[in-house]
Amino acid sequence: MSKSTSYNCSSCGHGHAKWQGRCAGCSEWHSIPDQPSAKMQTLGGVDLVPLAQVDQAQSIPVPTTVEEIDRVLGGGFVPGSVSLLSGEPGIGKSTLTLQLALRIARTGASVVLVTGEEAPAQVAARASRIHNRDIPESLFVLDTTDTRKVIQVMRDDKPQMVVVDSVQMLNSGEDSGAPGSPTLLRNVASQLSDAAKKHNVSLLLIGHVTKDGGLAGPRTLEHMVDTVLSFDGDRRNDLRFLRSVKHRFGPTSEAGLFEMVGTGLRPVKDPSARFLADRNPALAGSAVVPVLDGRRPLMVEIQALVRKSSDRTTLTAHGVPTGRLNLVNSVGQEKLSNMLSGLDALVSVAGGAKINDPGADLAMLLAMVSAAREVPVPATMASCAEIGLSGELRRVATMERRLAEAQRLGFTDCIVAPSCPDGPTGLRLHRAESVLDAVQVLMGISV
Repeated sequence: MSKSTSYNCSSCGHGHAKWQGRCAGCSEWHSIPDQPSAKMQTLGGVDLVPLAQVDQAQSIPVPTTVEEIDRVLGGGFVPGSVSLLSGEPGIGKSTLTLQLALRIARTGASVVLVTGEEAPAQVAARASRIHNRDIPESLFVLDTTDTRKVIQVMRDDKPQMVVVDSVQMLNSGEDSGAPGSPTLLRNVASQLSDAAKKHNVSLLLIGHVTKDGGLAGPRTLEHMVDTVLSFDGDRRNDLRFLRSVKHRFGPTSEAGLFEMVGTGLRPVKDPSARFLADRNPALAGSAVVPVLDGRRPLMVEIQALVRKSSDRTTLTAHGVPTGRLNLVNSVGQEKLSNMLSGLDALVSVAGGAKINDPGADLAMLLAMVSAAREVPVPATMASCAEIGLSGELRRVATMERRLAEAQRLGFTDCIVAPSCPDGPTGLRLHRAESVLDAVQVLMGISV
């Protein structure tokens, strides 16, 4: 196995056996570093790079200064990375990316918006409304659907970020397919991805979704990019959620929360307080639970409405998985039959949130019991536990972080599973082994 060193041009990547003032590949002056790149080892004609010598600085994210976006991305966009943002039409994807471009451009970095769907005048009008001040000179608009022009901008101008709205609108001179067709979309994304990595440009592609909520185009599109972001929410509600479905440079399933206002999207700095702002603890049928969305703990209110069933019992879920509600209701029917038998139930998460956390099982059950008995849950009491099929309570992950969030919001009591660790000072834990024990702790009644 032979070893060799290489002096690589920072402009085009061309390798040289020794240092030169001018690159032989692109004729650029002073683009070759004084120090050689990582040592290459040749084995059977294949160049290998020792992992220990790889420069990790290339994967350090650059902050966007938008706190909720940086939270989801684990610090910001990595130079040379390719990200894909998907969401329903009208949910606010273009507004979010325009705000992001404005914030990055305010730092002096060069940002290019490729507007394949909107005229530059429309983009400028929205930017003026959102920014409410002079638009930064380092924010540029490229009105084209030609992939080759986008690649040319990356090569010649080397902006810090390029935003393409949307990738389905682009075409390529090499392909005659209609814009958005699977083959053309795959080729366009591949060309843009290669150019972004070669020229160290952060690339953000906006993609449409199908009626089923999936990303339009071939499934391979998601495998070609480094990060897949989902932007969703109820258009009748002002809350929007940004989530990382895939992220090669950090954690996945992290969530950022935004509120739609007249001037655009405003980050929600304290989601727990936002979800509990209009809670009325004096009403029956309400329970609060600390859930985990990504790594962030959120305090949400679960409401339940029950009534006697006229024929067959029906369950309706809003914001919680139907399967979890069926499980909770079945256990309640079996273990608390004198309370929940023969009742229709509607269970909803207040404030437009959507949760998929087994820790909310107990709160769903207690909200249903509270509604059935018309006994309010104490204002400062929360609950968090998974319910097993035998009615036992089980501990869920990251309880320390959940309990700390409950204590921060002023809760003094929390019903938990027996194996739950101790909580922060000022928060009393009521360890219950079963759903029957939990109801007794909550209401002080015999069941």
